[in-house]
Amino acid sequence: MRGARLVLLLVVFGCLVACGKAPLHHQEAFVFGTRVEVLIAGLDEAQARPAAAAVLREFDRLHRSYHAWKPSELSALNAAIAAGKRQAITPEMAALIVEAQRLTRLGEQLFDPGIGRLVSLWGFQSDELPAVLPDAGALAAWRAARPSILDLRIDDHYASSRQHQLALDFGGYLKGVALDRAASILRAQGVHDALINIGGNVMALGSKNGQSWRVGIQHPRQPGPLATLELQDGEAIGTSGDYQRYFEVDGRRYCHLLDPRSGQPVTHTQALSVLITPRANTGALSDVASKPLFIAGDDWPRLARAMAVEHVLRVDAEGRLQVSSAMQRRLVYVGGTPKALQIMP
Repeated sequence: MRGARLVLLLVVFGCLVACGKAPLHHQEAFVFGTRVEVLIAGLDEAQARPAAAAVLREFDRLHRSYHAWKPSELSALNAAIAAGKRQAITPEMAALIVEAQRLTRLGEQLFDPGIGRLVSLWGFQSDELPAVLPDAGALAAWRAARPSILDLRIDDHYASSRQHQLALDFGGYLKGVALDRAASILRAQGVHDALINIGGNVMALGSKNGQSWRVGIQHPRQPGPLATLELQDGEAIGTSGDYQRYFEVDGRRYCHLLDPRSGQPVTHTQALSVLITPRANTGALSDVASKPLFIAGDDWPRLARAMAVEHVLRVDAEGRLQVSSAMQRRLVYVGGTPKALQIMP
């Protein structure tokens, strides 16, 4: 299930060319454990290709620099924390940590990149999931320690923590950072119309030859999209779903979305999507915000207001939809309006 596309891109290449419009340039790669795509509209190949290639190079650099489980700057920091040592970090990493700490507070620690050891206990760091439940004693010990990225201190380009159980995992954050980096790179190279997709985390720039970029939100239990919507310039959408990475034991699904309070996978939600309107770090927020709202369950409207996220779609464990009024105005449901639909104020 790794790399499942949580947001489906609805792009018709043939029509763009047949209609005599500028071609749609497309490049893709496999980074961050998922398929990534860069689509550029309105430019010829000679202009579009180097711009898209620069984005993919930055994605690869970010992935290698901040991989939690392979040798990287991030894994070196985790090893130093476990050994009770200070670790020198780059200004870039310091900035990423500070922003992640801010977002952790904003999401009331339901999003927390400091749960790397919990991720490892469940086996979700592996490409091939083990389908084995973690040791109950190890889980209890982790819950007792409850390490958090907020336990990390940065002083004069050094990072340290007294909480030796702390291990950082940027898996729920870095794709959003990469979206923001991609937008900056493309704009700097004169690209005004593009769509960037990182495994379902999507950001739009401009339009697709005068038409809004249209994407589809994947149905969590059926093939194809549940709904579609048009993205405006600078908007980003992110989805968390229990169908992306999970394993089953004795007929029960255990997904990769873990509640830091209990140390257990979330079972009350199938999928949750957020649309983030243009603001500072739009991409990062689109990646992060879906996690705490997914974990919050029925309490998501309160937390969404606290996070200033107005556009939310949730599918609960029974397949019922809860949609914020702002998001409802943007959606076109595939197959008609669902019967089990609740519009939230």
